Amino acid sequence: MLGDRYGTHRVIEPKGTLPQAALRLDNDFTKHFDNELVIDVERLNIDSASFVQMEGAGDVAAQILETVRTRGKQHNSVTGSGGMLLGRCARVGRALKMERPLAPGERVATLVSLTLTPLSLDRIVSVDAARHQVIVEGRAVLFESSAWARLPADLPETVALSAFDVAGAAPQVARMVRPGMKVLILGCGGKSGLLCSAAARRAGAARVIGIERSQEAAAGARRLGACHEIAIADAADAVAVSSAVLAAAGGEVDFAVSCVNVPDAEMGAILSTRDGGTIYFFSMSTQFTKAALGAEGISRDVTMVVGNGYAPGHAEATLALLRAEPVLRAIFVERFG
Repeated sequence: MLGDRYGTHRVIEPKGTLPQAALRLDNDFTKHFDNELVIDVERLNIDSASFVQMEGAGDVAAQILETVRTRGKQHNSVTGSGGMLLGRCARVGRALKMERPLAPGERVATLVSLTLTPLSLDRIVSVDAARHQVIVEGRAVLFESSAWARLPADLPETVALSAFDVAGAAPQVARMVRPGMKVLILGCGGKSGLLCSAAARRAGAARVIGIERSQEAAAGARRLGACHEIAIADAADAVAVSSAVLAAAGGEVDFAVSCVNVPDAEMGAILSTRDGGTIYFFSMSTQFTKAALGAEGISRDVTMVVGNGYAPGHAEATLALLRAEPVLRAIFVERFG
């Protein structure tokens, strides 16, 4: 059988939607489609906003098992986000069109969200709260349109998985930041914040201002040294964020990136960005209604970009950034290795 290249053949409800928007997917993998890639799943990398929310709600493993049981995928109903996975190729559909041949047994990481990936879990072995990763036994399928990457030989797999989870961030920043810009990184100490800070500095930003919630959270960013200045403020306190940024940058910034994993950070970024500036919301906790109406409410003319996890060559570009920045690589290996 041949399935739809975007995976609509796996949508149970509501019909007519794509897999990401679906309430429930078909994760019965006794059904074979000749244009699917089947993966034996070993590890889930849960996105930061989703993991933090589940930790606050109780037993993370139980919540994941229940979500996958009822939805056929790991799609957090509160945050709307998922993550990605690592596993071993189990079956390559004979009609699957691939630019790079893949053989059964090769280890790969997915570069598409778990919110659109049909998944079944036999069991959860353990939960790694520090890395936001979960060791599992299960299966998943990728569609023709789904991106994936081989694991690099020069990085621990847990490090590569963590980097791939946010691979779209730094390449997008690199192509949007212009030399001489003032740049704000909200959440500069997290993995996407560190990558974006490094990308902004390498792109020629004149001033990179980082915001973190505590000195402890900012430690990695201070060690990296990509930010010219780091201020401590609650991302949800828009006035405090704006005041800190204005003092550090000598005015509003040209470009802001929101990498935080908590809600209500939209207005801090908006207040800190000049009219005509751009905000890149690379955060699954962003509520775009709040952002749009909030900018309108303070009469701020800013371009707001939805954080797209995909950019051409994003996985390779992110690995190249880690290799080019020894301190950044060392921080990732220490945190996620």
